[in-house]
Amino acid sequence: MPRRQLGRYLLEWRSRAGYTQTKAAQLLEMGASSLGRLEKGENSRIKTRDIQAACDLYGVPTDLAAALVGLAKQANVKNWWHQYGDLIPKDFDVYVGLEAAASKIITYQPDLIPGLLQIADYDRVLAERWTDDTDEERERRVQLKMQRQKIITRKTQPVTLDVVVGEAALRRIAGSRTIMANQLRHLADRSTQDNVELRVLRSVAGFPGGISMLPLVVLQFGESAPGEPVEPPVVFLEGVVGNMYIEDADDVASFLRSYDRIRNASLDSSESRQLLRHIAREYDSGH
Repeated sequence: MPRRQLGRYLLEWRSRAGYTQTKAAQLLEMGASSLGRLEKGENSRIKTRDIQAACDLYGVPTDLAAALVGLAKQANVKNWWHQYGDLIPKDFDVYVGLEAAASKIITYQPDLIPGLLQIADYDRVLAERWTDDTDEERERRVQLKMQRQKIITRKTQPVTLDVVVGEAALRRIAGSRTIMANQLRHLADRSTQDNVELRVLRSVAGFPGGISMLPLVVLQFGESAPGEPVEPPVVFLEGVVGNMYIEDADDVASFLRSYDRIRNASLDSSESRQLLRHIAREYDSGH
């Protein structure tokens, strides 16, 4: 997975720089087929000096170049634990690149509104955890998240969202009752879009499958032909000191089965939308 993400960035920056694959390979003194494999994440061995040379040629900013070199140093593994600041700079968000490339995002969030569906005021409350940041830096984080959300509303191939939110996330107040009322109405409105399916898992539903599931995200990248994914799907598990990326096929299938059990135990889309608007009115009334 790290190498596919590296290849995605190299392809993007080569395109930005205006080089054809053939021309870039010539200037980097490598075969065009080798560069092609590198951009697809298919190289079994990667030389960090080649990555640095490509970054220099394409005009990649220094901080991003350091992150790409860090990706090149990662082992070519199916399941990858990314510890913050380990080889890859802390401020480089590996997940955001995967999110932008996904065609479908499946997510279960038991206690928190999913990031792609958060309103700015809700996220501003969450951004207070960045205690070392200035107010301006925290606001920049909020605006970056708002920018990420455009993948839902873009006119060309908007991402498909399949979301289950735990009732606790609707009841847990972030900032104020007014913020929560606005947030829940936003969820209800977003759920009317054709590419967004949102369901609520009521507290009375208990524990589908007999376990308490942690928050999870499954990223899918479309199919080149029926049953043939463009890229293997990836499960993303967010942590405090690092994140886990899982693409082992059996493990991904296990997570998807768990998600299906949760989804099947949830309210349907229409019932979920009604509940969201009902709780929003409760927040408005102060009850």
